[in-house]
Amino acid sequence: MRKKWFNVLLVGTSVATLLAGCGTNEAKPGSSTSPAASSSSAPSDKPAKAVKMTLNLATAGDTNMTELQEKYVIPELKKTYPDVQVNVVGTGPGDAGSQKIFEKLKAQKDAGKQEWDIDVAIVHQSMMKSLIENDLVEKWVPNSANKGAVVSGDSKNSLGTNVEGYVIPLYHSQVALAYNPDKVKEAPKNFDDVEKWIKANPKRFGYNGIKNGMSGVAFATAYTYAKSGDYKTLTEGPYNADLEKKWPDIMKQLKSLPVVYTNGNNGTLDMLNRGEIDMGPVWVDMFYQWISDGRLNPNFQLKVADPGLPGQPLYVVIPKNAKNKEAALKYADFLTSPEIQAKVIVDKFSWYPGINAELVLPKVSEEGKQKLFKYVTAEDLNKRGQSLPINEYFGNLQAAYEKN
Repeated sequence: MRKKWFNVLLVGTSVATLLAGCGTNEAKPGSSTSPAASSSSAPSDKPAKAVKMTLNLATAGDTNMTELQEKYVIPELKKTYPDVQVNVVGTGPGDAGSQKIFEKLKAQKDAGKQEWDIDVAIVHQSMMKSLIENDLVEKWVPNSANKGAVVSGDSKNSLGTNVEGYVIPLYHSQVALAYNPDKVKEAPKNFDDVEKWIKANPKRFGYNGIKNGMSGVAFATAYTYAKSGDYKTLTEGPYNADLEKKWPDIMKQLKSLPVVYTNGNNGTLDMLNRGEIDMGPVWVDMFYQWISDGRLNPNFQLKVADPGLPGQPLYVVIPKNAKNKEAALKYADFLTSPEIQAKVIVDKFSWYPGINAELVLPKVSEEGKQKLFKYVTAEDLNKRGQSLPINEYFGNLQAAYEKN
């Protein structure tokens, strides 16, 4: 079954309260009473009383993930809480960035530390199984002010792991093929067309292989789905090692194509903008961000070819022994509030909301709505927005790419 998270537009749930005020009579995550049960503190331009809130946030992802926090979210928070101090550390792109967060938390647990120095973390799907199995993350969502807005399928199940209660998606992203319409007169409709175009236009298609960014991983994964026909089992299970016998030939076929290997997610966009390639897989949000920044030709277009391309959420999690757990809950709630989702996640970064879009889109600017769905429509997302494989397949698929 394809990922149907965008159908949350049709869900009529509502959220009763937003981020709680920074008071002193607060319940900690794991207690029966939510600190956000009776008060509201949606982003406001009115400064609150001086309240000290200090926490450390670690985020996987490209540099735009640290920019999101430092340039947009924290300044919004300071309008209400001027004395907040949030220390942001980026751990790097792709699954490797999330792996560093896992290793840091695991090392502190193994050392017997009672207070860990990461209070909030932003991680990829692939790391949730390890984080939960090693008891490194808090089941914080039942105490979240936004728990009623958590409706997507990947907030319950992530690559075969039950993550319900541990995560709220910060956003949902989608990979699409970006192309220069002056050079690509007709966008490929499916992966057979993509392959034909690459062969007819050697070295004009670029992607970052399987390393240094998830857009390349998503493309290689989608290619495997298209050629194997095993999408349903690869994404839903159960694990069947026999399916992997197809992969060596598929990977050899993929790697025989005359493509250019780019230097990461940014590298694909950069080469596209400089005219060194004419097509390549990119994250939709990064595509629009580069256009907004004047770094990418605004005439470039996007296409999600049949049978589809993967997207993924990035999750907000709270470590089990976070030193500043009460502040961590407040910040996590702020990140996932409808106001910040609209103002920052959608309008500023062109991501799809992490929570119920029905609550977010009324707060999004008309420009933001039109831009987000200009090329990748809601229908595209429902029909062609794929999930990444379950963990057993995912790691083996990347290894197969490297070996063949």
